Amino acid sequence: MYRPKSTVEQWRIFQAVVDHGGYAQAAEVLNKSQSSLNHAVAKLQQGLGVALLEVKGRKAFLTPEGEVFLRRSRKLTQGIEELELLADILASGWEPILRLVIEASLPRQPLYQALAEFSGRSRGCRIHLIEAQPSGCKAVVDKRAADLVFASRAFSGVTCLPLTTTVYVPVCSPEHRLAGLNEVSPHELERELELVLAESNETEEGWEGTEQPWVINHLHDTLSLLRRGVGFAWLPHDVVAPLVESNTLTRLTMANQVQRKRFTHLILPRSTPPGPAASLLLTLIRHHYGLPDDNTANA
Repeated sequence: MYRPKSTVEQWRIFQAVVDHGGYAQAAEVLNKSQSSLNHAVAKLQQGLGVALLEVKGRKAFLTPEGEVFLRRSRKLTQGIEELELLADILASGWEPILRLVIEASLPRQPLYQALAEFSGRSRGCRIHLIEAQPSGCKAVVDKRAADLVFASRAFSGVTCLPLTTTVYVPVCSPEHRLAGLNEVSPHELERELELVLAESNETEEGWEGTEQPWVINHLHDTLSLLRRGVGFAWLPHDVVAPLVESNTLTRLTMANQVQRKRFTHLILPRSTPPGPAASLLLTLIRHHYGLPDDNTANA
């Protein structure tokens, strides 16, 4: 079994002697006797078999080897401090991990903004962000397997926060036949290949589909196929707006101004109240979705 030849305290004393220019100065700062500091550094050097410091007059100077060990030892002591801080944070109830699940077809820019702000205040809390289809979101809620779920439907028995309404618009490639029409009717779309962002044989709840649906599991794949002239799709306006502006995709003009809408609900699946990290993230999410801090609803 490996036995360390040094202690964290020895490395801290070694750093203090260097930082404050000598044993006497470091002893005053650390509120220790100078002899105890001399003994600690001497024992450190003896254990390593390497000279780290040499004393000239009343000042201590690093040896070339000492310069290398100083840099490496600072990483060691910083790591110890971070571990001890993490222990204090966890002891206060701060969650080490938050698991977030978001439905694939929902826009998420406000969520990204909230996470960006949370990252600077996370205190070591890690984020696991997972994309899922509606059935996957339901399974996560049923199993209470996440801290926050963003879904297009509300669920009974758990806390639900309505966040926003998303407008979905039909888009296709500028080279697609539909792009050349001044106006498109729902009847004309029925005969076209539609890329449906869903899972397996899952259909869009409340949305009438076409006779030729291709079911695509990921938004990235849907956009890639659309750019290659394959079919059309109903996608969130916020997602496709930059692509329409750059003429990568074309937004179809629907007769009678037909629109499709979908709500985004924030679900808290767990039966226990959110911890301090989750509460902070919830506050940031409400802010970036433009909601009051106390706008919650129990379904």
